[in-house]
Amino acid sequence: MAERAWTSKDALDWTADYLARKGDDHPRRSGEWLLSAATGLSRVELYAFHDRPLSPEERAVFRASIERRAAGEPLQYVTGEMPFRHLVLRVERGVFIPRPETEMLVDVAIDAIKALDAPLVIDVCTGSGAVAVSVAYEVPSARVTATDVSGPAVEAARRNTLYAGVDDRVQVLQGSLFEPVSRELLGTVDTVVSNPPYIPTEAVRALPEEILAFEPMAALDGGVDGLDVARVIATGACQWLKPGGTLAMEVDETRAQAMAVEMAADYECIEVRKDLTGRDRIVVGKKREARQP
Repeated sequence: MAERAWTSKDALDWTADYLARKGDDHPRRSGEWLLSAATGLSRVELYAFHDRPLSPEERAVFRASIERRAAGEPLQYVTGEMPFRHLVLRVERGVFIPRPETEMLVDVAIDAIKALDAPLVIDVCTGSGAVAVSVAYEVPSARVTATDVSGPAVEAARRNTLYAGVDDRVQVLQGSLFEPVSRELLGTVDTVVSNPPYIPTEAVRALPEEILAFEPMAALDGGVDGLDVARVIATGACQWLKPGGTLAMEVDETRAQAMAVEMAADYECIEVRKDLTGRDRIVVGKKREARQP
């Protein structure tokens, strides 16, 4: 007797139970994402056409993805996609997965440049390009230079500029922090934005295994107090920003106030903004105007 065809409902019901037993905190949602990726249907369509049978090819792809997720691989790596603001970014192993709180960093950058004509932005530690691509997508007059030391991150960011249709306004360069940026931009940049590695080393060890086993450690570990990279960025940004230009960085919730204090020598109008959970998350400051002799 031929095996009964699985419907979308069968697949989701089985997956929710299976992934729950494997320790997935959100098994139903994971099943929806994976089945959507396997079938090309939206999550809404999966329920609208719940009695639609899966083809043998869809079922094979779905089962393979379920096993990857059951082994602890992040959902974003399994599907190769990550919704971020108005875009769906492509992500893969070796590239840091953007978090929802980083969407706030984009808000800060956009607020700083939206009233300017042809603003210039540098995004340091761009990773998948989430911030750089979003800023360019939402502010069509902006030109963005994005940097990352990681080859896989640079390739992912370049692909995302193409998918979002902003590759003509976002330049992605490989190198450490500001090192690959054209020196022609010195003193001309309106905003420097960054989501650097910022988790204190001791706290990194306590991260969930799903993160430790799959995400790049270099994108997570910010040194003993989590501010090693942020300090270098804050100092370096002064060379690239025009007077009154904005620096915005995402930092660890326990280090935001300390970072704000350290920035006071070179920046003014410094503030710490909270994320949607009420935690200190974004440090913002404006480069001090040049003092008159």
